[in-house]
Amino acid sequence: MSAREANVLMAGVGGQGTLLASEILAQAALEEGLLAKQSEVHGVAQRGGSVVSHVRFGERVHSPLIRCGEADLLCAAEQLEGLRYAHYLRSGGAVVMDDRIIEPIRMPDEPAKSYPAGVSDFLRGKGYEVTVVPALRIAMQLGDKRCANVVLLGAVSNALPLARTSWARAMAHRLPASVRDLNEKAFEAGRACR
Repeated sequence: MSAREANVLMAGVGGQGTLLASEILAQAALEEGLLAKQSEVHGVAQRGGSVVSHVRFGERVHSPLIRCGEADLLCAAEQLEGLRYAHYLRSGGAVVMDDRIIEPIRMPDEPAKSYPAGVSDFLRGKGYEVTVVPALRIAMQLGDKRCANVVLLGAVSNALPLARTSWARAMAHRLPASVRDLNEKAFEAGRACR
């Protein structure tokens, strides 16, 4: 990642605000006069399935999609999503991941499978810089679990070359006034997670 560009993959489960978080990230880059492109895949998100959004920004950006092995940072709103999309990271890339576990949906007649243990240790073993954030718990302490995505954005902001003021303007642009104060607190709480 250079001083003014980044490839960020945002991954989560339907309903976690992954797409909103990626829109705020892209807007923060635009606030600095950079080009930003975003692309998203919903899949069966409305049924609790995986959601992924590609965000690329810099002085020159041609495609909205990140190739496997080229993401600088992976933001995962759930541990299994961090594991599922780690192949997008470049060597030495960074992962910011909620410590949250969401059991995958399965058919009623399908046997239960065990959730993978030690996801963060596995990713560290692959050479990635991993920051685990208790985003959902922080959001609940702030009074609304829906701001967990913004807690994660705060943690992500520590690794990206965007000014704090650009993030604030992006949130003001994208979030309703009624939830801005809460989300500012959530963002700051995420920034404190290092």
